[in-house]
Amino acid sequence: MALSSIALSSRALLKLGADTIASFDEGTAEAEVAANLYPSTRDALLSAHPWSFATAQAVLPKLADQPVADFSTAFQLPSDFLRALSAGPSGRGRGMEYRIAERRLHTNSSDAVLSYIFRPDETDFPPFFDQVLITRLAAEFCIPLTESTTRSESLHKLAEAEFRRAKMIDSQQDTPGRIEDFLLVEVRS
Repeated sequence: MALSSIALSSRALLKLGADTIASFDEGTAEAEVAANLYPSTRDALLSAHPWSFATAQAVLPKLADQPVADFSTAFQLPSDFLRALSAGPSGRGRGMEYRIAERRLHTNSSDAVLSYIFRPDETDFPPFFDQVLITRLAAEFCIPLTESTTRSESLHKLAEAEFRRAKMIDSQQDTPGRIEDFLLVEVRS
Protein backbone atom coordinates (compact mmCIF):
# COMPACT_ATOMS: atom_id res chain seq x y z
CA MET A 1 0.00 0.00 0.00
CA ALA A 2 1.44 3.37 -1.04
CA LEU A 3 1.70 5.86 1.81
CA SER A 4 1.70 9.66 1.68
CA SER A 5 3.99 11.93 3.72
CA ILE A 6 1.10 12.47 6.17
CA ALA A 7 0.47 8.72 6.52
CA LEU A 8 4.19 8.03 7.06
CA SER A 9 4.39 10.77 9.70
CA SER A 10 1.20 9.54 11.39
CA ARG A 11 2.55 6.00 11.66
CA ALA A 12 5.74 7.36 13.21
CA LEU A 13 3.63 9.32 15.70
CA LEU A 14 1.68 6.14 16.53
CA LYS A 15 4.97 4.39 17.36
CA LEU A 16 5.51 7.11 19.96
CA GLY A 17 2.00 6.84 21.35
CA ALA A 18 1.22 10.35 20.09
CA ASP A 19 -1.87 11.53 18.23
CA THR A 20 -1.90 11.11 14.46
CA ILE A 21 -2.22 14.05 12.08
CA ALA A 22 -4.42 14.73 9.07
CA SER A 23 -2.33 17.65 7.79
CA PHE A 24 1.01 19.31 8.45
CA ASP A 25 -0.91 22.59 8.94
CA GLU A 26 -3.41 21.55 11.61
CA GLY A 27 -1.74 23.54 14.42
CA THR A 28 -0.95 20.72 16.87
CA ALA A 29 2.48 20.04 18.35
CA GLU A 30 2.58 16.73 16.45
CA ALA A 31 1.84 18.45 13.13
CA GLU A 32 4.45 21.15 13.74
CA VAL A 33 7.16 18.62 14.65
CA ALA A 34 6.28 16.42 11.67
CA ALA A 35 6.17 19.36 9.23
CA ASN A 36 9.60 20.55 10.35
CA LEU A 37 11.40 17.21 10.64
CA TYR A 38 9.83 15.09 7.89
CA PRO A 39 11.46 16.64 4.76
CA SER A 40 15.03 16.64 6.07
CA THR A 41 14.71 13.15 7.60
CA ARG A 42 13.30 11.75 4.33
CA ASP A 43 16.03 13.37 2.21
CA ALA A 44 18.82 12.29 4.57
CA LEU A 45 17.59 8.69 4.49
CA LEU A 46 17.25 8.72 0.70
CA SER A 47 20.78 10.13 0.37
CA ALA A 48 22.33 7.63 2.78
CA HIS A 49 22.29 4.69 0.34
CA PRO A 50 21.97 4.21 -3.45
CA TRP A 51 18.40 2.85 -3.22
CA SER A 52 17.32 1.17 -6.46
CA PHE A 53 13.92 2.93 -6.42
CA ALA A 54 15.58 6.37 -6.03
CA THR A 55 18.40 5.99 -8.56
CA ALA A 56 18.22 7.60 -11.98
CA GLN A 57 20.37 8.68 -14.89
CA ALA A 58 20.10 11.89 -16.87
CA VAL A 59 21.89 13.59 -19.74
CA LEU A 60 22.76 16.97 -18.25
CA PRO A 61 22.23 20.27 -20.09
CA LYS A 62 25.43 22.23 -20.66
CA LEU A 63 25.57 25.70 -19.12
CA ALA A 64 26.99 28.77 -20.88
CA ASP A 65 28.96 29.86 -17.79
CA GLN A 66 32.28 28.11 -17.30
CA PRO A 67 33.69 27.08 -13.92
CA VAL A 68 36.20 29.49 -12.37
CA ALA A 69 39.00 26.90 -12.08
CA ASP A 70 39.99 23.24 -12.45
CA PHE A 71 37.35 22.28 -15.05
CA SER A 72 36.28 23.69 -18.41
CA THR A 73 32.55 22.92 -18.52
CA ALA A 74 29.55 23.17 -16.19
CA PHE A 75 26.28 21.25 -16.40
CA GLN A 76 22.93 21.85 -14.72
CA LEU A 77 21.93 19.25 -12.12
CA PRO A 78 18.40 17.80 -12.25
CA SER A 79 15.80 19.57 -10.10
CA ASP A 80 15.16 16.41 -8.03
CA PHE A 81 18.90 15.81 -7.41
CA LEU A 82 19.93 14.68 -3.91
CA ARG A 83 23.34 13.03 -4.37
CA ALA A 84 25.68 12.08 -7.20
CA LEU A 85 26.71 8.45 -7.64
CA SER A 86 28.86 8.77 -10.77
CA ALA A 87 29.13 10.58 -14.09
CA GLY A 88 30.35 9.68 -17.53
CA PRO A 89 30.59 11.01 -21.07
CA SER A 90 28.58 10.01 -24.16
CA GLY A 91 26.06 7.45 -22.95
CA ARG A 92 28.12 6.13 -20.02
CA GLY A 93 26.97 6.72 -16.46
CA ARG A 94 30.46 6.45 -14.96
CA GLY A 95 34.16 6.92 -15.60
CA MET A 96 34.42 10.70 -15.72
CA GLU A 97 36.35 13.04 -13.44
CA TYR A 98 33.98 15.67 -12.04
CA ARG A 99 33.10 17.85 -9.06
CA ILE A 100 29.73 19.03 -7.77
CA ALA A 101 29.97 22.72 -6.89
CA GLU A 102 27.43 25.56 -6.79
CA ARG A 103 24.60 23.07 -7.57
CA ARG A 104 26.33 22.30 -10.89
CA LEU A 105 28.48 19.46 -12.20
CA HIS A 106 31.93 20.65 -13.28
CA THR A 107 34.02 18.53 -15.65
CA ASN A 108 36.27 18.72 -18.72
CA SER A 109 33.93 16.73 -20.97
CA SER A 110 31.67 18.30 -23.60
CA ASP A 111 28.70 16.16 -22.47
CA ALA A 112 27.74 14.40 -19.27
CA VAL A 113 25.48 11.58 -18.10
CA LEU A 114 24.85 11.65 -14.35
CA SER A 115 23.89 8.65 -12.22
CA TYR A 116 22.28 10.08 -9.11
CA ILE A 117 19.90 9.73 -6.20
CA PHE A 118 16.63 11.62 -6.67
CA ARG A 119 13.62 12.34 -4.46
CA PRO A 120 10.80 10.02 -5.61
CA ASP A 121 7.18 10.59 -4.64
CA GLU A 122 6.33 8.97 -1.31
CA THR A 123 3.76 6.75 -3.01
CA ASP A 124 6.65 5.15 -4.95
CA PHE A 125 8.54 4.08 -1.80
CA PRO A 126 8.69 0.29 -1.42
CA PRO A 127 7.38 -1.22 1.84
CA PHE A 128 10.88 -1.93 3.21
CA PHE A 129 11.77 1.78 2.86
CA ASP A 130 8.45 2.84 4.41
CA GLN A 131 9.35 0.86 7.52
CA VAL A 132 12.83 2.32 7.93
CA LEU A 133 11.51 5.85 7.32
CA ILE A 134 8.68 5.43 9.84
CA THR A 135 11.13 4.17 12.47
CA ARG A 136 13.63 6.96 11.75
CA LEU A 137 10.84 9.55 11.93
CA ALA A 138 9.69 8.16 15.28
CA ALA A 139 13.25 8.48 16.58
CA GLU A 140 13.48 12.08 15.32
CA PHE A 141 10.03 13.03 16.67
CA CYS A 142 10.68 11.45 20.09
CA ILE A 143 12.62 14.17 21.93
CA PRO A 144 10.50 17.14 20.79
CA LEU A 145 7.27 15.32 21.68
CA THR A 146 8.19 13.15 24.67
CA GLU A 147 11.46 14.64 26.00
CA SER A 148 12.63 11.06 26.62
CA THR A 149 16.28 10.62 25.63
CA THR A 150 16.34 6.92 26.56
CA ARG A 151 13.32 6.24 24.38
CA SER A 152 14.91 8.26 21.58
CA GLU A 153 18.15 6.26 21.83
CA SER A 154 16.20 3.02 21.69
CA LEU A 155 14.30 4.18 18.61
CA HIS A 156 17.54 5.27 16.91
CA LYS A 157 19.00 1.79 17.48
CA LEU A 158 15.85 0.23 16.06
CA ALA A 159 16.04 2.62 13.07
CA GLU A 160 19.65 1.55 12.41
CA ALA A 161 18.61 -2.13 12.43
CA GLU A 162 15.74 -1.34 10.04
CA PHE A 163 18.17 0.61 7.83
CA ARG A 164 20.55 -2.37 7.59
CA ARG A 165 17.64 -4.70 6.77
CA ALA A 166 16.30 -2.33 4.10
CA LYS A 167 19.76 -2.00 2.49
CA MET A 168 20.06 -5.78 2.35
CA ILE A 169 16.64 -6.15 0.71
CA ASP A 170 17.39 -3.37 -1.77
CA SER A 171 20.80 -4.80 -2.68
CA GLN A 172 19.18 -8.08 -3.71
CA GLN A 173 17.40 -6.30 -6.57
CA ASP A 174 20.52 -5.78 -8.67
CA THR A 175 23.35 -7.74 -10.24
CA PRO A 176 26.23 -7.98 -7.77
CA GLY A 177 29.08 -5.58 -8.47
CA ARG A 178 32.24 -6.86 -10.04
CA ILE A 179 35.78 -5.59 -10.31
CA GLU A 180 36.54 -4.23 -13.76
CA ASP A 181 39.79 -2.93 -15.25
CA PHE A 182 41.93 -4.13 -12.37
CA LEU A 183 45.42 -5.37 -13.25
CA LEU A 184 45.53 -8.22 -10.72
CA VAL A 185 42.25 -9.66 -12.05
CA GLU A 186 43.44 -9.41 -15.67
CA VAL A 187 46.74 -11.19 -14.88
CA ARG A 188 44.92 -14.17 -13.36
CA SER A 189 42.67 -14.65 -16.39
